[in-house]
Amino acid sequence: MGNNKKFDFQYLKSLWERGVIQKNTRIGYDVAWNIILFFIIIGVVGLFFAGGVGAGYFASLVKDEPMRSEAEMRESIYNYEETSEIYFDDENYLGKIQSDIYREEVSIDQMSKHLRNAVIATEDAYFNTHNGVVPKAVMRAIMQEATNAAVKTGGSTLTQQLVKNQILTNEVSFERKAKEMLIALRVERFFEKEEILEAYLNIVPFGRNANGQNIAGAQSAAEGIFGVSAKDLSIPQAAFIAGLPQSPFAYTPFKNNGEVKSEEELQPGINRMKEVLQRMYETESITKEQYEKALNFNLVENLAEPTNSSYEKYPFLTDEIHRRAKDIIIKQLVKKNGDTMEDLANNDELAEEYNILAERRLSTGGFKIHTTIDQEIYGVLQKVKNNYNRYPRNKTITVTDPETGKQVQKVILGQVGSTVIENSTGKIKGFIAGRDFDQMQVNHATQRPRSIGSTMKPLAVYGPAIDMGRLQPGSVLADVPYQYRGTSDDVTNYSMGYHGLVSARYALAKSYNVPAVKAYMKIIDENPAKNYLEKMGITTLSEEHYTNPSLALGSALIKNSENTNAYATFGNMGTFVDAYMIEKIVTKDGEVFYQHEKESAEVFSPQAAYLTIDMMRDVLQYGTAAGLKGQLTNPGVDWAGKTGTSQNKRDTWFVATNPNVTVSMWMGYDRKENLQDVPNYSGRNTALWADVVNALSEIRPELMIPDSGFQRPNGIVSRSYCATSGLLASELCSSVGLAKSDLYIPEYAPTKVDDSLISGNFVRVKDKLVAAGGNTPSEFVIDEGGVTLSPEFIKENNYDSQSTLNYLIPNRGAWENVALPSSGSLSTSSSIENDGKNPAAPSSVSVSSSTISWSASSSNDVVGYRVYKASKPGGSFSVIGSTTETSLNFSGGDGVYAVRAVDYFGQSSGNSSTVKVGDPGKQSSKPEKEEKEKQKPKQDQQSESTTEQSETNDASSSSEEPESNNGSQEENASEETSSEQESTESENASSDSNTEDPNKQDQDDSEE
Repeated sequence: MGNNKKFDFQYLKSLWERGVIQKNTRIGYDVAWNIILFFIIIGVVGLFFAGGVGAGYFASLVKDEPMRSEAEMRESIYNYEETSEIYFDDENYLGKIQSDIYREEVSIDQMSKHLRNAVIATEDAYFNTHNGVVPKAVMRAIMQEATNAAVKTGGSTLTQQLVKNQILTNEVSFERKAKEMLIALRVERFFEKEEILEAYLNIVPFGRNANGQNIAGAQSAAEGIFGVSAKDLSIPQAAFIAGLPQSPFAYTPFKNNGEVKSEEELQPGINRMKEVLQRMYETESITKEQYEKALNFNLVENLAEPTNSSYEKYPFLTDEIHRRAKDIIIKQLVKKNGDTMEDLANNDELAEEYNILAERRLSTGGFKIHTTIDQEIYGVLQKVKNNYNRYPRNKTITVTDPETGKQVQKVILGQVGSTVIENSTGKIKGFIAGRDFDQMQVNHATQRPRSIGSTMKPLAVYGPAIDMGRLQPGSVLADVPYQYRGTSDDVTNYSMGYHGLVSARYALAKSYNVPAVKAYMKIIDENPAKNYLEKMGITTLSEEHYTNPSLALGSALIKNSENTNAYATFGNMGTFVDAYMIEKIVTKDGEVFYQHEKESAEVFSPQAAYLTIDMMRDVLQYGTAAGLKGQLTNPGVDWAGKTGTSQNKRDTWFVATNPNVTVSMWMGYDRKENLQDVPNYSGRNTALWADVVNALSEIRPELMIPDSGFQRPNGIVSRSYCATSGLLASELCSSVGLAKSDLYIPEYAPTKVDDSLISGNFVRVKDKLVAAGGNTPSEFVIDEGGVTLSPEFIKENNYDSQSTLNYLIPNRGAWENVALPSSGSLSTSSSIENDGKNPAAPSSVSVSSSTISWSASSSNDVVGYRVYKASKPGGSFSVIGSTTETSLNFSGGDGVYAVRAVDYFGQSSGNSSTVKVGDPGKQSSKPEKEEKEKQKPKQDQQSESTTEQSETNDASSSSEEPESNNGSQEENASEETSSEQESTESENASSDSNTEDPNKQDQDDSEE
């Protein structure tokens, strides 16, 4: 058949009939089938080969993964990063610890069924039927990955996602994926579906809440986004939350500052919600009616309002508890791991590792932190602080901008700090950290050390000195000019004046600095800083504070809470109880991770503590806080305390304790600004203290108002003492009103009778003050029947410098009855040896205006001088005055004058040279002149010179008057006696023996 040959049916028929067609077709079929069979066999072999290779590859990926037990997996899966919670002392919830992400755990039965259905429908439609892995989904994911498909649906089940988050990491790799699948299969073997779903819903992140905080877990999402509990979520709310895990921060409705996003920015989240609703409807989790209704859900109208988080409401408190809790966790972990805190102190890297680990445990460990803080007390403290209107004024200062380096103006507030501690337990019931957290985040109650000024005096000086027996309340100290040992630096009082001899009690009440430093020097070699301050919980001392006398005045920088805690030692009658704020820390499983154990130590004997308390009571009675009780609504409460002002007036303090509680108050500025220009800054501070005490007394009378005052322990006696020496009061001391009474520890009470005072008639012999003898002329007595400090007492106590004597005797009260012996007479003698000779006459007599002067007699027993006058040359001399000095003011007019020395035994010298004043002897009328001329001996009419030497008659030198040629000794003697009687006491007065304190008014406080 050629190409043009037509198709011949008959020909084909003949071929069929002969079997040709059948034969040829069978051959083709067999060949085709064999070919197909060959490829099938090759495919199956390839598939097995590929499976073997895949299985081998899978095995190589998971070869290092340990076979985890059920317990290990359970521990990892349920180890949620749950935010730790804080509680007040009465189990009232305070809030959450500040964290990077906030999570709260709830059980599956506390979650809405709608939320469970929404998550399953959206994230894992086969959750209820698969065994941890869905092969089809895995293959789809592999193909999408291999082909680099634009849309990748993922192949992870909820179980796999749980494993990834809780057991493995978020690393993107085939190895991690293989391990994830292997572990998911084991999780499904050991865990119920509800357990897996519960764990997933507690760990998955859900974006931000209405405060702009990052959140995780269904409960935090429900509360933070819609303001409802997870069990109360509606269908659309559940759908919205279930859609968030795919892209939490793209779909979240809130910005990081808590603001609601714009309508355009909200749309992706709304679209995602609708997608979830669609899947819920498709899986028949909801009805068509529920679905359509949910589509109309108004998201914005249902969003939660911002809430005051614990950090926003209690920023200072939350920070403080966070800091203390972290320190506790570090110590617990260090102990558990066999390290020590000393190791951390010497190894910065190790310390940083523990710091990071503790921070992580605190923010994600789900601890419940129970504190000692009384919620109502804390709230009242903040209210009183905020309402007070007498703070030091705001100051504008120049600071360097850290970003630009330029000088800029900054306004700073007068700051405040206060701590309230229960004495017997050490519980910190509340505190005031500062004025405004936004302006200054430093906690002035617990963090920033400040110079504590005179509040140091009971802690480092008077309390320890009494406890050591080196001082008692009635001990006498001299507030006079004084320098620090080994220096030329003066110790100065707040008032810049001095107050003389004062008791330790009075010195503390008035906060005098000099007595405090002197008292401290009595005990400084026994290291009171180490043996007392450290035992009272003071942790900020440096090496210099153990030897520096200025510690007595508060030179050390100490935290407010530690200062308050130290004062609580007195409130506990000498027993220190370490203050604390964290009562216990409990894990989320209810196990006690930490429990506070009371730490106490006896620092002072009960007797020494009580005596110090009794002294500090006077601070509020007549001392630097006098009048404070008048500001209290319960003035009968037994408070004992101390004010303080630091160097350069940068700090003002008041700390006081009663039998139950100790309360402190501090004011000052940050950045080293001072209070110099703030009127009555101490009064402002104590007024706020009073406001706090009054407010707390109203809400916590059982704490603030004890049933009774401090009880005096056994082993304390009352004794009288003399205010001059501190010894037992003598009769003489009592007679001048200087006998005082005070309390003592018996073995340190005075036993010797005071001998610091002397009385009677005293005369001065050279530079000695001596008691007048039987023949000593009374006209030369300096103190007649008076009382003076004994010169021996003055010398024994090193009071003999003039600068000391100027201030030694106080200018108040009974002290006016006592005088110093004399500015130059600092020793006495009971007897003066009589040489039997008349004293030598004074010399160099001269006159100027109305004063006659001479040089002292050379004799050693002279007690004074008499000045004589004759009305004319040769006339009779009579005494016109006497003195213990070497000059005399007179108003005797014209005449001839002479001077004689008088000794201790009443013997008089001969005449000195005479001196003429005016024109003595000139007569006013002739008859009178003639009459007198007749009576006058010849030799008396000789011409007179301005100055002439009288003859000395040794035979009559013992006479009490100068010789006269015509005079009768008896007559002259009577004239002298008359003249002696007429001489005034003022003319015989010695130099002032009682120098007044130039600063008469006692000032408030200490420190310079």
